[in-house]
Amino acid sequence: MTETEHANLPAESIRSRTGRELRAVALAQFASVGFAATSLQHIADAAGFSKSSVLYHFASKEAILTEVLTPAIDHLEKILDRFVAEPDSVESRKYFVGDFIDFVLHYRFELHTFINQGQSLVGIEVVDRARALVVRLAASICDEQASVEDRLRFGIALGGAAYTLVAGMTYLDDDLAADDDLRPALVTVLTELLAPVSHTLSRKQP
Repeated sequence: MTETEHANLPAESIRSRTGRELRAVALAQFASVGFAATSLQHIADAAGFSKSSVLYHFASKEAILTEVLTPAIDHLEKILDRFVAEPDSVESRKYFVGDFIDFVLHYRFELHTFINQGQSLVGIEVVDRARALVVRLAASICDEQASVEDRLRFGIALGGAAYTLVAGMTYLDDDLAADDDLRPALVTVLTELLAPVSHTLSRKQP
């Protein structure tokens, strides 16, 4: 919807819809071409608005990043809290894999952004928070005694899922892009990758 089409909507509806559209466009740009390569003008052009309209809603590109990533990070934190609250077992990992896959499918662009671009975005508060969660997640899956193979499984499971769903999907059959096809496939692959990982001892109940 262009700015001209917005003109016939109530003011509050215009502000709300414009904000949602800008966030969606910005997130797609951050995931596809990268945060560093995306300017406010690029976001404005892709959304069909002026740069001044973007600045009316968001003070900076970092402010947009914070808004688009925060819901995903909040959700991941809830999943992680639920996982670490239970004794580590094959069953708890099974439930975690299901929760994590639902998270990946719903927040694929957000995950891709803070996993695959995290190193270049150090110092941005929302990304630092995401990185801390990923470190905590890794520690809950792989204890300090975990083998190199186990650590590789975790990295491939997390980063590979994020890459494949956004960038790698370009190289796959379009029919595989539907979540109905992806979810069971992801369950199989991530279970194979994460279930064998050496169980942590620190979370066993006394």
